[in-house]
Amino acid sequence: MLKNIPFSLLELASVREGGTIGETLQNSLCYAQAAEELGFNRFWLAEHHNMEGIASSATAVLIGHIAGGTKTIRVGSGGIMLPNHPPLVIAEQFGTLASLYPNRIDLGLGRAPGTDPITSRALRRDNLAADQFPTEVNLLQQLLAPLQPGQNLRAIPGAGTQVPIWLLGSSLFSAQLAARRGLPYAFAGHFAPRLMRDAVRIYQTQFEPSENLSAPYVMLGMPIIIADTEDEAKFLSTTSQQRILALLRGHPLWLKPPVNTMDGLWDTSEEFNVKDFLGLAAVGDPQQVKSKLERLASELGINEFMFTNDVYDPQHRITSLKLLADLKSRN
Repeated sequence: MLKNIPFSLLELASVREGGTIGETLQNSLCYAQAAEELGFNRFWLAEHHNMEGIASSATAVLIGHIAGGTKTIRVGSGGIMLPNHPPLVIAEQFGTLASLYPNRIDLGLGRAPGTDPITSRALRRDNLAADQFPTEVNLLQQLLAPLQPGQNLRAIPGAGTQVPIWLLGSSLFSAQLAARRGLPYAFAGHFAPRLMRDAVRIYQTQFEPSENLSAPYVMLGMPIIIADTEDEAKFLSTTSQQRILALLRGHPLWLKPPVNTMDGLWDTSEEFNVKDFLGLAAVGDPQQVKSKLERLASELGINEFMFTNDVYDPQHRITSLKLLADLKSRN
């Protein structure tokens, strides 16, 4: 079943504890290059602001960095948080990227600000921007479409590039909007798995065909830690658990080395919340991961998987990509 389902990657450009942003961005490029060589479909970058340990705030710039260092893999945003930006600026940025790297750029859009209220104000957007999301998605579609006679507002570059737009979400709102607009939909199961089944069902059942898409297309984002053995995978997964624990505590999000046990690092309540946050994670050996992906694909009708892969050592991350790619040929 997995053979015909594309595998893609979501990158947050997580900075290793004691590392530098420059090293992180170079590691992200090497990671994307390995993914391309192994046949992964997309490499998306997430927008986050004011978070120590996350280096993907200038998302469009990083997309250019990755696209310029690769040749065939699709590169895009997972996603641009539209409440933070004027649609015209996004249309111009992604129109420029699409002109530089034709047929390789994706524009995934999110409705949440992706940051705290103070940072949102510093980005010069107002508190009502999220409520204007459907209108601004429509404007972006117009700006990226071919120019119309008498059109006064134009994105140059941008007009006519028709960069594919995806709607991203962790709740039901974006699922409903993507269905009404006939757009592809990506569910953020890598941090908010609770509404996954409801959101996917609503999107699939309410989908209305459009000139962009004739049938619903669901991409599921989920955390994955794959290794030769289950014990090794569980050991490596403590890096991700430490990062989410830091997030819940409001601490910097440095990527920390794995530990033999999380005992003593969290209390019972924190353990529950971290595991709830990572509830969709596939952690295990290749057969265990393959079984979980097949169950999800069969149950939900998933068209594509997009993985976060929070492994501390850059070489181990690339090794995990090889194990993932091999799942498609595994019996």
